Amino acid sequence: MTGLLMEFEGLSKFFGGVRAVDGFTYYVPEGNINAIIGPNGAGKTTIFNLITGIYQPTHGEIKFQDKSISGLKSYQIAQSGIARTFQNIRLFPEFSVLDNVRTACHQRASYSVLEGLVPTKRRKQQEEEITQHAYNLLELVNLADRAKELSKNLPYGHQRRLEIARALALKPTMLLLDEPAAGMNPDETEKLMVFIQEIKERFNLTILLIEHHMEVVMGLADDIVVIDFGKTIARGTPDEIQANPKVIEAYLGVGED
Repeated sequence: MTGLLMEFEGLSKFFGGVRAVDGFTYYVPEGNINAIIGPNGAGKTTIFNLITGIYQPTHGEIKFQDKSISGLKSYQIAQSGIARTFQNIRLFPEFSVLDNVRTACHQRASYSVLEGLVPTKRRKQQEEEITQHAYNLLELVNLADRAKELSKNLPYGHQRRLEIARALALKPTMLLLDEPAAGMNPDETEKLMVFIQEIKERFNLTILLIEHHMEVVMGLADDIVVIDFGKTIARGTPDEIQANPKVIEAYLGVGED
């Protein structure tokens, strides 16, 4: 850990009279896995949507690598080094597994629009590099042998891995994972936890995680922040969060939803 990678300062998002996020202040150290937890409707995904430019803050600011990203477009935020997955998987179902990753890799291509229309040596070379990089990512997530299959035909757990591979294709510094274990059985969940640790180390990532599966959160996170009705009610290590009476009352003691 060398410092803070992302900072939230008094972040708020109001939808009419609804305060989806209300004064959220939090700091994400470089190299950590940090988790945001809370009941459904607590404001967790709204925070991810604010980070990635889908929403703009009503108040407050988000800084990434000491620079404000509030007000930037989603593609600008992705180019700055932030990639995400979604609670509801967003693959191209009619594309092959390989082409799903290649599509993400193309955001890093440097050939011109004209070269995209007229074949050139530089374009051909970059296309070969993109394909090889996509295959390398598929090997990492154990999907290289299914590269030619349509993504819609993959089992659910494999689709989750493909979505993460596509996020990694953007070569991020920070990866946002929105309920990556949703819909997984215990065996898939255990393998996912190992996989997340592996990609964190291999790509030197900082990870911000939203997850309802407490075994995933407690097994992976260095630090946890708990929100309820848009407000922060606790933060600390997994042991501290598990013992916090406010958290038990608001979330952990109620059960997963």
